[in-house]
Amino acid sequence: MSPSEKNKRLGRGLSALLGETEGESYSAPETGHTGSDSRRGVSVLPIELIEPNPDQPRKTMTETELDALAESIADKGIVQPILVRPIAGDRYQIVAGERRWRAAQRARLHEVPALIRELTDRETLEIGIVENVQRADLNPVEEAQAYKQLIERFGHTQDDVAKAVSKSRSHIANMVRLLALPASIQAHLAAGRLSAGHARAIATSPNAEILAENIIARGLSVREAEKLAKGGVAVETKSAAPKSAGGKDADTRALEADIAARLGLEVDIRHGANGGEIRVVYRTLEQLDDICRRLSANGSQ
Repeated sequence: MSPSEKNKRLGRGLSALLGETEGESYSAPETGHTGSDSRRGVSVLPIELIEPNPDQPRKTMTETELDALAESIADKGIVQPILVRPIAGDRYQIVAGERRWRAAQRARLHEVPALIRELTDRETLEIGIVENVQRADLNPVEEAQAYKQLIERFGHTQDDVAKAVSKSRSHIANMVRLLALPASIQAHLAAGRLSAGHARAIATSPNAEILAENIIARGLSVREAEKLAKGGVAVETKSAAPKSAGGKDADTRALEADIAARLGLEVDIRHGANGGEIRVVYRTLEQLDDICRRLSANGSQ
């Protein structure tokens, strides 16, 4: 295939790579039915003959979303077939639909509907990337890495990629730039503690990592993060804990800032004549888990 044909094919999007059957609906067969539905080109495959693709662009799948999808599948079945390609023996490798396959196992299904396609390694990776991006299944770091693979590994232009995933060229360029950020900021992006907008706001700052911790600890919006990155001055936020009537002294505020920077979370210290308390504010279960891990690790030393 010539470069122009290759780029045109990717530019037409996922349907060009899969054929018209990808967009068709699927009705689950009656219990006990195996084999294929030749009218739609859908086969019903034993779940144990299918294996995931180690190069799958999506690396993170939460237990919560898998459980929710499993519940839906148990109730309504798999509405859209997964896409597989034949590999050694009588086994198949998933090209698109790994989450549906994993959830089907949780729903105790023994078979899944599948579209079988003869695809190269290159086409398999391209489809996996495009499918995940179009479904918004990737976190910002995974999305950026996916675009980078299409551009650098397969020689597609940013315009080609933009057309394939129905995004603007500037979006592709901005996402790829996220991979130049320090590893700690990329970790915050992957975990959902920072958005891509936050990351772009501090990307050119020499103190990007410090700013990221500040943004997370204080729950700043993207606009507030932009102001912080430009001026380096404090930004009042609605989520900030109210001060006591007498206010806080400089030492207390400095201690709050130090602990917040270490934890990456908002910290509020209140003390008086009879003692006080330290409050650590978390917004996601992942942040709570991180606090628990830190406390457990410290306690075991």
